Amino acid sequence: MKKIIFVAMALVCAYATSFAQGKTPAAVTTAFNQKFPNATNVKWDKENAHEYEASFEWKGEKLSANFSDTGEWLETESPISFNQLPEKVQTAFNSAHKGATIKAVAKIETSKGITKFEVEFKQSVKTVELFYTTDGREIKE
Repeated sequence: MKKIIFVAMALVCAYATSFAQGKTPAAVTTAFNQKFPNATNVKWDKENAHEYEASFEWKGEKLSANFSDTGEWLETESPISFNQLPEKVQTAFNSAHKGATIKAVAKIETSKGITKFEVEFKQSVKTVELFYTTDGREIKE
């Protein structure tokens, strides 16, 4: 019985993933292919009513990029290590969250020419995401 439930859940997940990828508007996929030619292992998710996110590999890196439903590129996120953060971001985070267990760090480049950094960490039982400017100032998302 457990095998049947497991197989059914796997099929539902596979269907949901293919459904999300099949429902990505043509304007979005066209804009993505222009910005990231030859990207591989592309997987689409719908972020909200008007935004789509692609997770993919490009030029040897694993990235994600967000596009509006009209095909406008919004941002690209690339994983980095904590040590690759600007010194001021490291200092700001460490002074506010001593001993925090960091789960992930990313560099985010936006269509407005802004670079920001995301630090995801464990705080008691929940995961928290903080965003910083290059000069170490925390910003609200």
